[in-house]
Order: sequence, then structure tokens, then C-alpha cells
Amino acid sequence: MNQYLIFAPILIPFLGGSLLLLRPIRDDHVRNVYCEIVACVTSVTVWAVLVYGSRTPVTIYSFIEEFAINFKVDGPAMLFAGMVSVMWPLVLLYAFDYMEHSVRKNAFFAFYVMTYGITLGIAFSADLVTMYVFFEMLTLVTLPLVAHYQNHASLFAGRRYVAYCIGGASLAFVAVVMGTMGGGGDFDYGGSLSGIFSDDLMRIIFMFGFFGFGTKAAIFPLYNWLPQASVAPTPVTALLHAVAVVNSGVFAVMRLAWYVYGPEVLLGTATQNICVIASEFTLVFAAVMALKERHFKRRLAYSTVSNLSYMLYGIMLMTPQGLVGGLAHMLFHSVIKMSLFLCAGAFMHMTGNEYIYEVNGAGRRMPWTFAFYTMGALSLTGIPLFCGFISKWRLIWAGISAMTPVSIAGTVCLILSAFLCAMYTLNISIRAFFPMQGTDNYAHFRGRREAGWRMLVPIGSFAILNVVFGLFSGPVLAFLENIAMGVM
Repeated sequence: MNQYLIFAPILIPFLGGSLLLLRPIRDDHVRNVYCEIVACVTSVTVWAVLVYGSRTPVTIYSFIEEFAINFKVDGPAMLFAGMVSVMWPLVLLYAFDYMEHSVRKNAFFAFYVMTYGITLGIAFSADLVTMYVFFEMLTLVTLPLVAHYQNHASLFAGRRYVAYCIGGASLAFVAVVMGTMGGGGDFDYGGSLSGIFSDDLMRIIFMFGFFGFGTKAAIFPLYNWLPQASVAPTPVTALLHAVAVVNSGVFAVMRLAWYVYGPEVLLGTATQNICVIASEFTLVFAAVMALKERHFKRRLAYSTVSNLSYMLYGIMLMTPQGLVGGLAHMLFHSVIKMSLFLCAGAFMHMTGNEYIYEVNGAGRRMPWTFAFYTMGALSLTGIPLFCGFISKWRLIWAGISAMTPVSIAGTVCLILSAFLCAMYTLNISIRAFFPMQGTDNYAHFRGRREAGWRMLVPIGSFAILNVVFGLFSGPVLAFLENIAMGVM
């Protein structure tokens, strides 16, 4: 029965969320306790799977011989599932405060919990078909969260979100079908294509997969859904922009590039160069857009677009050093951006303000919130002692080590983007703590204006992880190097 343990963390939150839809809970406290228990039990079962789960594919259900739902535990699955399992219960705690006065809370928390299980389904997928099934389900289960407020802005964002993601999935479907027919359906490190089709044809098909799966990773020009989705409640945008949806796109591209095609098929080809150049352009373009943006959460959303392409850049270098850098940034950016989004949400929730000019002086009334925000901003910029420096340094080193014109250009883009990042993130900290004379929006406020403990505990936890990973990154990097060398 141990082999079927891997299905438990996927099934528990899906059933738990479905039950909340079928039997709504009216009492907020009871609902909160119920959801937190479901999330914590799921996280416990995730770690049980990581320790005891099957390292060989387990078939949960077979429709036909070529179409079955298969799961397994390997290095990338351990990374993605492990990070999700730590983050979800914390953000759920934050959501209880944020959504306290909202409407349709049963539906919100039902889909919020269900999304946890679907994301784990992507993490534990053993082949292209299984990953694609859960990839599509992730779009459907997060759509009600994006459109939760049911006003014009959120409904428009929901329509755009589903149009982009289903359109991207349609492109990816070509790669899934051709990859499966070409013998590359199973995830094997280094690639598993059997050579039924020519390499040139399969490289063209790879482009469909890169931009199709890359839609959730907001690759240019398929990025516009992500800033628009910032109209959703902050607990949703934190997950959309930091871990669940966007990282699923990066994770899918990584699986396709390293576990279906492999370096032998892609390295040194025009296909690889196109993908790397697209990533380089996106990371600079989005950083410029973030600098121009005046809405707090949308600025962070454009920052996410930029940083996702850091990951894609590292992955598509098709070198072990690049893969380590890309996966490290996937983990560390999730920690950083989760903290930043939760800080922005706390500010918006406590003050009712949304724009950056309205932050002036807010740090004096919300010192903990903006202190944690500043730590995240320093890390995202790439300042030493924080985890963002580790992953960005690894990516720059990987680009230089690859010694190709495209990879060297990438290092220049990374440095330029980091400079722009300092401008668009630290500017907010300066406004919060050191407003210009006459612009302090909070000088007339009296009394405590800090967020409640259910908001501050998750924010502080991610800030602590930011520093811990920055100071003691050795074990994490060793784990990622084992993944990059195919040991795990």
C-alpha cells in the first residue's frame, strides 16, 4: 500500500475543498479551523511521501494503455512539493484575516484548498500526460479565485486568465502528443525521446511546448494575464505569482526540456537560442514595466514576470549549472515574492490604499510590515546575506560558464534587470520610512495600524526563511546539484 501513499496529498485537499462546497460552513472560526487542518494534514502526508513514496512510477488509474495517471517521487518532485507544502498552510493563515469581511468565503476557501492538491498533482506527475491533465485542472480550479470579487475588473481578469492559459495549454498539447508518440512520455533525466521522428521536427514541436507551458510562466508575449490577475485577493495573487500557477509553468518547461528532450537534442540549436533570447527579453522588458507601474501589486506582478524568465533562462542554458541556478531561483523567488505580496496585501488591507504614492509614511505606522518588505526587496535585488543573491549569482555564473554569445548577453540582461529591480522595489521602502516633507500620508493617524498576528506570522516566517536560505544555502544547493546531475 505504500506505493499508493503518493495519491493521498493530492486527494485530501481536493476532497476537503469539494466537501466545503457541498456542505458550506457558516461559522468563520469553524471554517478556518477545518481548512487549516486539511492543509496541515496534506503537508504532513507530503513529507511522508517524500520519505516513503515510490521512486518508480505508480499507476493510479489507466484509461487506455497510452493514457494513464502515473505518479512518482524524484528530485524535482521533492523540490516543488516540499516548497508548496511549507507555504500553503502559512498563506492560508494569512487568508483568514484578509478575507474576514469578504463574501462567498466558503467558495473561496474551497477552491483555495483544492488548488493545493492540483498543484501537488503537477509536482508528482511521472509523465507528460499526467502533468498535462493536472496543468489544465489548475487553470479551472484557480479561475474562481481570480474572479472572486465578481466585479467588472475581476471578471475581465478571469476571462483573460482563462483565455491565455487555455490557449497556452493548446500549444502545449501539441508537444504532449508528439512527445508521447515519440517515446518521450515518461520523465527520465536527460531525455527519453526514442527517435521515431526527426530531431528537427521535435525541436519545432518543443517550441510549442516552451511557449505553451511558458504561458503560465508569463513568457513574452504571453504575459499580460498575470498583472491583470492582481485584482484577485492578495492570498490568491501570492499563490498565483509566487508558487502555484507560475512555478507550475516553469516546472513544466523544466520537465519538457530536461526530462523529455534533454541536452543532446536541444543544446547548441536554434531552438535553444530562441528560447533563451525570449527569456532574456522578457526579464528586461518586465523589469522596465515594473518600474513604470504605479499600482503596488501590479508592480510586484511585473516583477514576477521578470523573475520567472530568470528561471527559464537558467533552465534553457541546458547546462547543469544553469539548471541549478534556475531551480534555486524558483525556490528562493517563491520565498521572497510571497513575503513581498503579503506585505503589499497587509498594507492594502489595513489602509484601503493601493497605489505606491499612498505608501508615503506608512512605514512609521506599519514598521514590521515594511521592515519585512525591505528585507524581501534587498533579497530580490540580489544583495548578499539574502537568498536572492545566491540564485542570481548562480545564474550569472552559469551564463558565463556556458560561453556562448547568447548566454553572455544573458548575464548582461540579468545585471541590468537587478539594477532596475533595486529601483522599483527599494523606492517603496524609502517612501514608507523616509517620505518627503509634506507627503506623509499617515502623519495624522494615531494608534496602532500594524496588521494582525495572522498576517504578520506568515510574513515574518518568509522573511526568516529569506535570511536562513541566504546564510545557509549549502544543503539546498547540494540537493539541487544532485538533481542537475541526475542523481535524484
